[in-house]
Amino acid sequence: MFFSTEAIYSYWPYAAYLSLGIFFCIQAYYILFVYGKLAAHRIVEPSTDQHLPPVSVIISAYNEQDNLTRFLPLILEQDYPTFEVVVVNDCSDDETQWLLREMASKYTHLKVVDIGEHIRLKHTKKFTLTIGIKAAKYEHLVFTDADCEPATPHWLRAMVAPFAEGKEIVLGYSPYFKHRGLLNKLIRFETTHTAMSYLSYALKGDAYMGVGRNLAYTKSLFYKGKGFNAHMHIKSGDDDLFVNQNSNRNNTAIVLAPDAHMYSVPKLTWKTYYKQKARHAGASVMYKSRHKWMLAVQLLSAILFYISLGVSIALLPTLWYIPVTIYFLRLIAQYSIYSYAFRKLAVRDLLLWLPLLDLFFYFFICLNGLFNRNRKQTSWK
Repeated sequence: MFFSTEAIYSYWPYAAYLSLGIFFCIQAYYILFVYGKLAAHRIVEPSTDQHLPPVSVIISAYNEQDNLTRFLPLILEQDYPTFEVVVVNDCSDDETQWLLREMASKYTHLKVVDIGEHIRLKHTKKFTLTIGIKAAKYEHLVFTDADCEPATPHWLRAMVAPFAEGKEIVLGYSPYFKHRGLLNKLIRFETTHTAMSYLSYALKGDAYMGVGRNLAYTKSLFYKGKGFNAHMHIKSGDDDLFVNQNSNRNNTAIVLAPDAHMYSVPKLTWKTYYKQKARHAGASVMYKSRHKWMLAVQLLSAILFYISLGVSIALLPTLWYIPVTIYFLRLIAQYSIYSYAFRKLAVRDLLLWLPLLDLFFYFFICLNGLFNRNRKQTSWK
């Protein structure tokens, strides 16, 4: 039996409604059963009498004089029994070298590694981190960036605590400083959304990434996994690709205690933010297949949900209340879960902006990924 062209056209609005329902169900799964893991997660404060192993904190720096002046003392003065801070100065041409020498004379546990520029050698962050790891004298490594500020003097204690339980990878959380303006809200929302995803999947026993601004793992695991060799040709990915390659159900933990938060300086212009996200986009092509599919379904179902929502209303406006009801059901599910997750992630102020930021976020991430997924990366900063 064949349908006429007119009959086919008459079914289009209902096909849009069916698509909207399917994408709503997929989104409901992610919101309730993935992000719900983080919302229900109970934060356990580290024990004060817990055995804490010696730790090496590793920071890679390129022209970071101002940030090191502001933030490095806060890391060097952490309340922790035995630790060193290894700063790898990667060919800086500002006053970083002299600043670090001055700090090293004051802080005996600061180790400075200077990398000289070579006409035939282009450094990547993975190269500088590898140098820092080799220079570190302790087995347990904690990583952060020069533009990061620990929430409290107990940051290191909180981040290292899972090592006492035999974990090899510890995933921390690194929010951005709050400023005025839409760009800052989007940056903080994107960071929060990413954190909800990777922390939730870690709780499900399937960690797929971490953030290098607040990440820890053992030196033994680094050498066992042959460092960054499998993805050294990609400039980004020193954090997420390493975790994707080496994490398993038993060796990874997350730390969400407020003491463990590591705040970072956000980009201040749309151009620099777009450049930053473009640099990050290329690493996802190296994720394990199941993680690529998982993230693709999550992203595309959200985008297609919004598209189906608009198409449904446009094609059958007399039944506008059905797609609008579905939209609000999704929004209610988001608020019910995000309110708990956002409180843990210290961004409750963003809840008011959720409808706008959620829409903006998905389409921005999609466009960024399409235009920059295979783009050649030229720098690690």
